[in-house]
Amino acid sequence: MHRLKKLPFEDLGYAKVDHHRCMRNGVPEVIYCEGKTLEQVSGIVEKMARHHHNILATRATPEVFSAVREVVPDSKYHKMARIVVVNPRPTPERGHIAIVCAGTSDLPVAEEAAITAEVLGNRVSRLFDVGVAGIHRLLSVCDELMQANVVIAVAGMEGALASVVGGLVDCPVIAVPTSVGYGASFGGLSALLTMLNSCASGVSVVNIDNGFGAGYQANMINRMAVRHLEEDEVPDSKNHGDRCRENIRLAKV
Repeated sequence: MHRLKKLPFEDLGYAKVDHHRCMRNGVPEVIYCEGKTLEQVSGIVEKMARHHHNILATRATPEVFSAVREVVPDSKYHKMARIVVVNPRPTPERGHIAIVCAGTSDLPVAEEAAITAEVLGNRVSRLFDVGVAGIHRLLSVCDELMQANVVIAVAGMEGALASVVGGLVDCPVIAVPTSVGYGASFGGLSALLTMLNSCASGVSVVNIDNGFGAGYQANMINRMAVRHLEEDEVPDSKNHGDRCRENIRLAKV
């Protein structure tokens, strides 16, 4: 009875840990570390680690990682992405997500998207520093872009990369504005507005610096694409039976 009471969620006072998130959404609850104390993050991690693998703790500092590792030694820190993966386990890489990044300064957000997608079991291509200021760099990776089921375009400044990519590919594009840029970029607002006003069809936009959100959404799209391909590969049972019978008849003849 005690275990059953804890199944939906576990109340820690400062947090209600959702143990059923994985059953509903296929992914354990993700811990957003900014604004939480080290003790709060550690407490949540300790409870979740008893039930789940590949738990993501986003926007984690080295201090957060040290605190997490004290309660769950089996943890890995991705410094550029600012993500801790608790109880990391290998996952099969399925489908194809391409992540394009305008400049080196956008790498933390791009890596947050990449690590998120990889931990969730997707094959990820990183195509970095291909901003529109040197359009030939983007054009040189078009073959890779066009093989993807979904593209994540990460850019600051004026955020034009998403529109250009959207005009090149036939798959969904998830645009991620970053807070990179000079004063008039208003901490990413300029890139956000450019991406929201994109003239390219098929471009959706997440919030400023939200690499995790883009990686999660790309995972959902890629999973649907992979499932669709797998279903197409399964032969129709009736037609398959008809072909088998025809082959048997021809063999007898």
